[in-house]
Order: sequence, then C-alpha cells, then structure tokens
Amino acid sequence: MTDVHTLLTPAAFQGVVATVIGNNDGMEEGTAERIVTEALKFVDAAAQFPNTRITPSNVVDEGWHALILHTNLYEALCGRLGRFVHHWPERPDAGRHDSQALTRTIEVIEEAGHTVDSALWTGPSGTLVPVAANCSHTPKPGGCGPINPGNCASHCSGGGGDGE
Repeated sequence: MTDVHTLLTPAAFQGVVATVIGNNDGMEEGTAERIVTEALKFVDAAAQFPNTRITPSNVVDEGWHALILHTNLYEALCGRLGRFVHHWPERPDAGRHDSQALTRTIEVIEEAGHTVDSALWTGPSGTLVPVAANCSHTPKPGGCGPINPGNCASHCSGGGGDGE
C-alpha cells in the first residue's frame, strides 16, 4: 500500500489543489484537497493493477486532470509508482455509461490499500460538486481509455461537469 500523502511534496500537492480551485470557481480548498487525494489513489491503483479496467468518477477526473497539467510532477509521480498511467479522454456519451464501472474501480482502489472518499465516487447524476472536467472514460486496463481514439477531443475540460 502506498500512502498517497507521501507521493507529492506538500508544495506540489498544494499546487495541484490550486489548479483544481482555479478551474472551478468557488470551490472550497478542502473539497479540492479531497479531489486531489482521490486522484492520487486512482493513479496509484491504476499503476498497481495495469491489467484491470478502472475509470475515475467525473469529480475525481478533475483531480487527475490537474495532476496531468503539472507534467514534470506527473511524470515523476508515475515514475515513483513504477509505470506511466495514461489518460485517454472521450466526450461524454450516455450510451457508453457502465453503471458498475465505478463500483469495480472502488474495489480496485481498496485492493490497492486505500479507503475511498465515497462522496467523490458517484455517477454523473449524484456528484457532490460540479466540476469543469467534461470527459468520460471507457474502462481500459491500467486506467482508462477511449473506444475510438480517432474521435477523441483534443482536451476534455471546460464542460458543465455532467460527464461520467
């Protein structure tokens, strides 16, 4: 089990938290800290179980996006975890929604030794807070990925937060 609080320096963690806050007007710092913590758990689980299909919730995806935007930090993080965890965004599509995907992801995160913040691991209709992230992920071994990379948007933030 990896203690996610040791994966980043306090300054790096606060930098990622600031990115989440900057992308989500009015978000409280404590909420952004919870989101980044869950994103770190997700990336750790994806690195530990590279052949297991997992996907982040929309809220946790916001934290993952913030981590990725800090490219040097994210590369070093993945290096410490032993493998690079890629992000393959898709535009939200209700037809791809797998109601069991988050349940399976939570189980994998728990198998990786973490306790999830369940309020941040809900489906599109039950999100705790609206976030800027507006992409969804079809579960793919080692993290997530698109069904069709050629139809993938060039980015996935800036939406209304109603994605998976």
